[in-house]
Amino acid sequence: MTAWVLVAASAVVHALPAFDEVRRGHRASDSLLLDRDGVVIHRLRTDATVRRGEWVALADISPALRTALVLSEDRRFYEHSGVDWQAVPAAAWANLWNTRTRGASTLSMQLAGLLDEAWAQGPGGRSVAQKLGQAVAAQVLDRRWRKDQILEAYLNLVPFRGELVGIDALSRTLFGKAAHGLDEREAAIAAALVRAPNAGARVVAQRACGVLKAVQAATTAVDCDGLDLFATGALQRRAFDASEGIAPHVARKLLTGQAASVRSTLRAPLQRMALQTLQQHLRELQGRNVEDGAVVVLDNATGQVLAWVGSSGALSRAAEVDGVTALRQAGSTLKPFLYAQALAERRLTAASLLEDAPTHIPTAGGLYIPQNYDRQFKGWVSARTALGASLNVPAVRTLVMVSPDAFARQLGAAGLALQRPGDHYGYSLALGSAEVPLLGLANAYRTLANGGRASATTLTLQGKPAFTQAMDPRAAFIVADMLSDPNARARTFGTDSLLATRFWTAVKTGTSKDMRDNWAVGFSQRYTVGVWVGNAGGAAMHDVSGTSGAAPVWAAVMRYLHTHERSQAPAAPPGLVAQRVDFGGLEAARSEWFIAGTQQARMALDDAPPAAQAARITAPASGTIVALDPDIPPQRQRLTLTAQGSDVRWRMDGREFARGAQAQWLPWPGRHVVQLVDRHNAVLDEIRIEVRGAGVRGDVRKFAQP
Repeated sequence: MTAWVLVAASAVVHALPAFDEVRRGHRASDSLLLDRDGVVIHRLRTDATVRRGEWVALADISPALRTALVLSEDRRFYEHSGVDWQAVPAAAWANLWNTRTRGASTLSMQLAGLLDEAWAQGPGGRSVAQKLGQAVAAQVLDRRWRKDQILEAYLNLVPFRGELVGIDALSRTLFGKAAHGLDEREAAIAAALVRAPNAGARVVAQRACGVLKAVQAATTAVDCDGLDLFATGALQRRAFDASEGIAPHVARKLLTGQAASVRSTLRAPLQRMALQTLQQHLRELQGRNVEDGAVVVLDNATGQVLAWVGSSGALSRAAEVDGVTALRQAGSTLKPFLYAQALAERRLTAASLLEDAPTHIPTAGGLYIPQNYDRQFKGWVSARTALGASLNVPAVRTLVMVSPDAFARQLGAAGLALQRPGDHYGYSLALGSAEVPLLGLANAYRTLANGGRASATTLTLQGKPAFTQAMDPRAAFIVADMLSDPNARARTFGTDSLLATRFWTAVKTGTSKDMRDNWAVGFSQRYTVGVWVGNAGGAAMHDVSGTSGAAPVWAAVMRYLHTHERSQAPAAPPGLVAQRVDFGGLEAARSEWFIAGTQQARMALDDAPPAAQAARITAPASGTIVALDPDIPPQRQRLTLTAQGSDVRWRMDGREFARGAQAQWLPWPGRHVVQLVDRHNAVLDEIRIEVRGAGVRGDVRKFAQP
């Protein structure tokens, strides 16, 4: 039996790993997120089964702990060759009389059990075969490893308490410090836990008191009562947080536990600055019911994410929610893509005149009545001014030309796929009723920055981006030029707003319904920066506009990025022409960019494009329901119809009944189709109305005359 055990033990011990192999194979329960230069920016627990810290070199472990452990577990550690033969007879005698002593298990023998489960102690203790094998393995370890390597490996592999394995996890969890900072009291408690890892606080304190006495060798009195209180507090502490750093949301995306560390595309200084800037600005907005925000910075050329701040951290009650990927209403930030599409389809030019005036647009759900942010209307304005000043009515008029479905497809091509088809949102899509993530929105703006070329974003340093041409490069250039024009913004934001940087940038702000979301997204020659400010729970902010909410953070991040970098306006792509335009006094004459073939030298009301002067029915709106009152004579219930345009004619259910810009019609019950036609009977506009009321007697159609 003994011979067989020795042979088996010899076969196993030859397979014992080398010290370097054990150290390389060590895996912490936490994974590390690194920035692009290898700097640790976040630590995240990825193994829930055990709490194991980083491998700590012996030189970085407190001398007090090294001393306490050797005195407690293996006094002749530096003298024996793996097995303390002097302690074996005493241990055997104690076992015979059931007396509790330290035993003969050396640190080398215990390490052998940690390295190979064959020598580990089970619930019923070790068998004779295990003890013999463990002794042989310990002696082999002592021949192959240096004493300092044995002590270092032991301190990194030994279970201390509960899920805590290794000195790094223990010292950070119970004492909130690195292993090199442990003092004598803390070292005594750590050494005591090796022998009794799951004992109560009082038992641990008693043993620690004995260890401390051995360490101090009776040179000073040991305060065991004070140690009892200290041990009780330490064993209840959990200072080793599961997540720590400045990029928690990226860490959760990239760290899966498969790797000890992952290098990301983030820049540590930029990430830290963006987080601090967001937090500081939200503190300045205290009292306005806003606590959350998010920032993302993209490299235009590569799509690499340089900063990803998912929340305001401690300022938020929902810090786990990632504001970079959360869906929020886009507000006016979708308008640039709408105008780009209209330009590409030659429905508009940057100089085209659009009317900013009250309007009622019929939809399947009723009348849609867009309003501007300031509840004021500017009259006739150019498309450049309409976009720069973020006017809502002209945007809705533009979407009527493009159609919601086509616009949604264009957004998807630019990398901003919506959850539903465009017709689901209707004309409110022009004002950003769709919910989008900040990352996707910023990447769509990056598409504008890249001349209409789109590619995916990335958080890891790998490969080159695969670009696709998502929009007309000429339209992308013109829109970028419009977004960079401080004069175009002046009607709403003034000329000295935060959006006017000292270097070239193009930027757009947006605010969703009831001030629930506030955005600032824009780009320079090299970077795209997106900022969202709001509340993760969807609560409305109080008096937070585009320039007071997200814009200050956007401007600060842009300034930081360009502290030592220049940003120049992009060069115009082929197919564009510059033409000086006279606006007939509506706006100052200026040089404007046109897609070749669409240029005009004059834009005024008398020369306005057909879309601006198109004949249309202005009242009633399509979908109107007219209720007849049986107590009022039919002749007194005439309905007034009005139209925009000259030399127009009216048809009711295919039958002409009036001419001119205004008509009187005596309604009768039923559903009717009202058409506006020209002299050649071509339909210019059409509405549908319904008349209800059964109290009208006789054929009232004879009264239906203008």
